[in-house]
Amino acid sequence: MKAHGRLLRCCVLSLLTVVTATPSLALATAHDKKAFRVGLLSGAGRTPDGNAPGMLRDALRNLGYLEGKNVSYEARFAEGEAERLPRLAAELVARKVDLIATLGGPATAAARQATSTIPIVMARAAGDAVAAGWISSLARPGGNVTGLTDESVQLSSKRMELLKEAVPNAVVIAVLWNASDDGMTLRYREIVRAATVLKVAVRPIAVRSAEDFSAAFSAMSRNRPDAMFLVADPLTTMNNKKVIEFAAAQRIPAMYENGFQVHDGGLMAYGTKIEEDFARAAIFVDRILKGAQPAQLPAEQPTRHYLTINVKTAATLGIALPAAVLLRADQLYQ
Repeated sequence: MKAHGRLLRCCVLSLLTVVTATPSLALATAHDKKAFRVGLLSGAGRTPDGNAPGMLRDALRNLGYLEGKNVSYEARFAEGEAERLPRLAAELVARKVDLIATLGGPATAAARQATSTIPIVMARAAGDAVAAGWISSLARPGGNVTGLTDESVQLSSKRMELLKEAVPNAVVIAVLWNASDDGMTLRYREIVRAATVLKVAVRPIAVRSAEDFSAAFSAMSRNRPDAMFLVADPLTTMNNKKVIEFAAAQRIPAMYENGFQVHDGGLMAYGTKIEEDFARAAIFVDRILKGAQPAQLPAEQPTRHYLTINVKTAATLGIALPAAVLLRADQLYQ
């Protein structure tokens, strides 16, 4: 009888030791039972299925988040109309999402204005979050915002250098940008600064809505520039096809910021890869849903940028790209 009692006490003590020594096991079990609701706020156009971008959902699926089991998504798209973002952000807050992932600087600003308690993860193209005041520093964001920030303003100089190197005879470069977005205007100013160093003239082509593109194209048709630089934001990206087709019709070599624009027929781009951005953003989402605090979760900057060139487009434009530029390309579309 005494032996039985000692055995029982040992079993109880062993069980308590396991539970105490492995709190992560209890947390993991609670995590598996919780069905999280992830919000997505974007200033760009709707995805084909109206859901969060497939690359982001795939990245979260790889981390164990299965739709219909332990995660669901609430997506809102401003479709290039930034003035809609505050209302869409408020809708996500009202839906009591556990976290809001944002695409673009204006979406991040709107989400931050809508809530100071729901965690916000900058998933892509947020711009310089420190300069914008959304986080205190990369190491210690200090509020409810963290995620991916970038040096988009500084990158504008690098893109101008690459464009000038690819088209050395260019002396007038048109810059097409969304003038209603303060972040894009900062990029434009950096382009002007870089142009001064490169001894080229910048021709500003500002747009503020989808209706402005026709006038922008007309202005460039009347006075054709030697090259063009498209500053990427939700508005210009939504009209991406129009810009690429115009550049091809007018035989204007153009610099873009995203590789997919080169895949679609643009001449060249220098920037991050979307799939890599979403994979990194998914890690932030995962850590926060597991209990990490955005205020103490260091934000990150991209560690790799890719030069993408469409050789077929160069041939169509009649441009012989310098060998030095082609050798530096990370991806060539033939």
